[in-house]
Amino acid sequence: MTGRLAGRLIALGVTGSIAAYKSIELLRLLQAEGADVVTLLSPAATRFVAPLTFEALSRRPVETDVLSLLPDGRIGHIVVADTADAIVVAPATAHWLSAMANGLAGDTVTAAVLATSAPIVVAPAMDGDMWGHPATQANVGKLREFGYAIVEPDTGPLASGQSGIGRLAELPRIVDAVVAAVGDRPIRQPDAAGRPPAIEGIREADLTGRHIVVTAGGTAEPIDPVRFIGNRSTGKMGAALAAAALDRGARVTLVVGHTTAALPAEADIVRVETSAEMRDAVLDLVVDCDALIMAAAVSDFRPRRVAASKLTRGEGLTLELEPTEDILAGASATVRAPGARVPRPLLIGFAAETGSLDRAADKLRRKGLDLLVANDVAEPGSGFGTDTNRVTLLSADGTEEALPLMAKRAVADLILDRVATTLDERAAASQTERMSRQEIRR
Repeated sequence: MTGRLAGRLIALGVTGSIAAYKSIELLRLLQAEGADVVTLLSPAATRFVAPLTFEALSRRPVETDVLSLLPDGRIGHIVVADTADAIVVAPATAHWLSAMANGLAGDTVTAAVLATSAPIVVAPAMDGDMWGHPATQANVGKLREFGYAIVEPDTGPLASGQSGIGRLAELPRIVDAVVAAVGDRPIRQPDAAGRPPAIEGIREADLTGRHIVVTAGGTAEPIDPVRFIGNRSTGKMGAALAAAALDRGARVTLVVGHTTAALPAEADIVRVETSAEMRDAVLDLVVDCDALIMAAAVSDFRPRRVAASKLTRGEGLTLELEPTEDILAGASATVRAPGARVPRPLLIGFAAETGSLDRAADKLRRKGLDLLVANDVAEPGSGFGTDTNRVTLLSADGTEEALPLMAKRAVADLILDRVATTLDERAAASQTERMSRQEIRR
C-alpha cells in the first residue's frame, strides 16, 4: 500500500455530532492514503452512526465502552493509545472539547487521547453560537496549549437551519492535518500483533457511503393502451447487482422496468414503464451518484405513433418504428457537461449480443463508458431469465477479461470489485492532485 500514511495506524475518534456521518468518508480517505484505521465512538456518536459500519470498513473492533476488553484480554482503548501513530477526533463536539480540556475520561475517545503520546488532531463541528462561545474558545485554547492540532470548522449551512461557522472542515483538509501531525516520526507499532486485532470473516463493505444507481428489467413501448413492444429481460442481473451493492454498504437506487425478479427491499425503488421514463429517471439520478450500472434491457425501438384506443384484430397492424433514446450516451454527456460534478460518476453498461461480441468495444468507446459488460444471450445459461451468466468485461483502458459461466450474484460481485477499486483510486488521486495544486500556489 502506498500513500502519505502508508504503514501507519490512525485512530479515528467520533463524537455525537450530526456531522458524524462524514467520518465514514474520512475513514475511507485515510485508508486511501495507506493508513490502517481503528475507530473509537462516544456513546452519543453511536446514535448517529452504527459501529458495524466502521467495523466492516476498518476490519477492526470499534471501541465504544471504556470498560470493554479485546478478545485477547487487553484493554481496547489502551491498546489504541499505545499503538496509534496519531488520533484524529472528527467531529469533535463542544461537550467533548470541554471534557478533554478538563481531563474527563468519560468515553473511549477522551480516554484514549488522555492515555496516548501520539499527536492529536481535533476537527470541531457544532452550531455557530456554540463555537463562538467564550467557554468553547477557552477549551480550544487549552487543547492548543496541549499541543493538539485544531482544524477549525468551516462556514456554511448548519443543522440548526442557520448559516455560519461551525461546519466540519472539508475532509481533505483534515487528512492533510493528520499527515502533517505524523510527519516523519517512526511507526510506533509496525508489528500487526501489537495493534488492535483484525476481524476475520467480516463481509467487505467497500461501498459504504457510496450511492449506486442500478437499472433492471425491460422497458415496454406502447402500441395501444393494451399492447406494447418489449423484450425477454427478467431483471435478475440488475436485482443481483442491487443486492450485492447493498451488502457492501452502498445506498442503492434501483430503476425498474418490467421485471419478474425479486427486488431487494432495502433499495430505493423507482418504477418506470417506457424507455423515455427510464431515461428521465436515470438523468435525474446520475448527477448525484457515484456509479450508474445500466443493467436494464432498454427497447431499441418504439412505435412512432401510439393508438389512443385498443386496436381490433380485424384492422390488421403495421407498425412504423423509431429508435429510442440512448440512455447511457445521454448520461455520459450529462456527467461530462461543463460545470458537472468532479469526479464524475462511473458509468457501467451492458451489451446483450447474439453470436459475437465484436461490436462491444465500439459501444464502450462510443458511449463514453468506464466498463462494459458484454454477453451472448443466445449461449446456454447466459440468456434472459437464467440464474447464471457468462460475460466479458471491457474496460476503458482497452483491457478485456472473459469470465467463465457463473451465478449472476458472483458476476455482480466481480463488477462491484471494479467499481469499489476505481472509486477508491479516484479519491486518492483527487487528494494528490489537490495537494499538488496547493504546493504550486505556495
